[in-house]
Amino acid sequence: MADNKRFKGKYVTADEAIATIKNGSRIFIGSGCGEPQHLIHTLANNHNLNDIMIFQVLAHTLADYLNSETFLQRFSVKLFFVPIKMQQAAFEGKVDYIPTYLSQLPHLFRNNQIVIDTVLIQISPPDAFGIASLGVSVDVTLEAVKNAKTVIAQINPRMPRTHGDGFLHIDEIDYLIPHEEELICIDHESVEEPIARRIAQYVKELVDDGSTLQVGYGHMPYALLRYFDNKNDLGIHTHMISDAFIPLIEDGIINNKRKNFMIGRAVATFCMGSRIAYDYIDNNIQFYFGTADWVNTPAIIGKNDNFISISSALEVDLTGQVCSDSVGKQFFSGTGDQANFIRGATLSKGGLSIIALPSTAKGGKVSRIVATLSAGAGVATLRADVNFVVTEFGIAQLKGKSISQRVIELCQIAHPDFRESLIEAAKEHHYIFTDQLPPRAEDLMFIEEYKSRIKLQNGKTMAVRPLLPSDEIAYRNFFYSLQKETIFLRFFHTVTIFSRKMAQAHWANMDYRKNISLIGTVQNKGNKEIIAIGTYAEKDDKWAEVAFVVREDFQHMGISAYIFKELEKIAAANGFEGFFASILPENRAMLNLCKKCFSDVQIKRTADETEIWMKFSPEISS
Repeated sequence: MADNKRFKGKYVTADEAIATIKNGSRIFIGSGCGEPQHLIHTLANNHNLNDIMIFQVLAHTLADYLNSETFLQRFSVKLFFVPIKMQQAAFEGKVDYIPTYLSQLPHLFRNNQIVIDTVLIQISPPDAFGIASLGVSVDVTLEAVKNAKTVIAQINPRMPRTHGDGFLHIDEIDYLIPHEEELICIDHESVEEPIARRIAQYVKELVDDGSTLQVGYGHMPYALLRYFDNKNDLGIHTHMISDAFIPLIEDGIINNKRKNFMIGRAVATFCMGSRIAYDYIDNNIQFYFGTADWVNTPAIIGKNDNFISISSALEVDLTGQVCSDSVGKQFFSGTGDQANFIRGATLSKGGLSIIALPSTAKGGKVSRIVATLSAGAGVATLRADVNFVVTEFGIAQLKGKSISQRVIELCQIAHPDFRESLIEAAKEHHYIFTDQLPPRAEDLMFIEEYKSRIKLQNGKTMAVRPLLPSDEIAYRNFFYSLQKETIFLRFFHTVTIFSRKMAQAHWANMDYRKNISLIGTVQNKGNKEIIAIGTYAEKDDKWAEVAFVVREDFQHMGISAYIFKELEKIAAANGFEGFFASILPENRAMLNLCKKCFSDVQIKRTADETEIWMKFSPEISS
């Protein structure tokens, strides 16, 4: 503890400190779980104060006073973020919302665009050298302190002492008020676990071991962390630390070892959670709490290789515009720094960004994937910035895609009940062709079991999964990459045109049980290319007709045999007993493949074609 004799004149009661504030003052209050509750109550109950303007980012305690007419007559509340407790007050005009990036607030203070007369903050007890910590709320509070005329600080022994930029010397503070109270604790609202689990399954596909994560403010992103227990060596560079990170850190899943920037440190700007998180970060050198204009800046974020931003949204329209702060004209949160982290991910080597959200709201009555954003909705993230959008129905990849492609990608992950109406709305908006077919109105979660990966002889990894409507252009590109001879052996005649109509007809006929196509894809820089396709279609109750095509530069690597056996598993699970293939006599490669993959093969030859009947093995059929 600092020498009380030296700073004796600074120690006062809360009433004495608040009494120094003049009418007409502009006050900034420390935000989130770092707000000084005792000072706020004293401020609100001082009836000598009038015409006071209050600025705060994440406000909690002030919500207790917003139904008081006398309070509203004396105080004007300006918020940079609208938390749950303030949403109704914002809708009723009792508080004023200022849209801005959190990372830009320090600049607004420095440039006197927002002038601060007094700040009310909460700090940890100062050490023997007179240095205290802002603890859980460094963010913009440090800059507010530097630019205020008067600094009033509540010393709370329950405030953790955090490492990073949030240290203050007592000389920088005008009034010190010792008062112990529990910090505000945030219980993240429960989410529907089955939906969160499904979303997490898709998100995890995009998160490689060794990635550095940012997890955006919201219930869903933090719920996803519970399902990251099979990941390894993750790092953290985010705006907020919550309880959800702690189990992953304790289990060594988050260890920050493979970060190339701020190695070994979990970087954040504030903490909101419970005593579990507060005790864990207390004097813990693993954490670095920096100012928002440093932590949340794209150029700094982009220094992290393999950076992945995971954030949420209220709505996403069919062009990829993201709304995260309002439903129509009603504000539900704030601008935050979602766009900064997404742009930082773009600057990161190997980085990507994910918008994760449930497909519906209000008990399934409203789609969150919408034809157009609600009237009055704000665009938090521009369509040009959005990379991946994930719901419980799959992954939509929008980066570099046209509007028509985005429509199909997003309709594909919308709730099945809304897919047809979204396609019809897209036609009305002239986003897509008038003959565009909607994705199947069915929950295709079961096809996740059909996915697999294999290491190829050339060192590349091939991912195998069912063909989807969104693959239309990649599928056509695959066809046009094939040589004439390969096409002739597959189709029995020369095919020079593979039209959009043909590609659409292919996937439209698939039900993923009686009729399915598996594609093999490999990564080529930023693009996944289709290099193989295997298809079976129902011939009768027992037999399914099968066909394959592998791009010439990937032939003789065992790809056809691998996909063949994967198709066999799927067909057997769906009640088929064997495959049938009709090939040209000169297609020796296909004939040899069938003999290699199946022990029970019957061959019937004619002058024009060869029929092959392949019985599944008893182990597969059972």
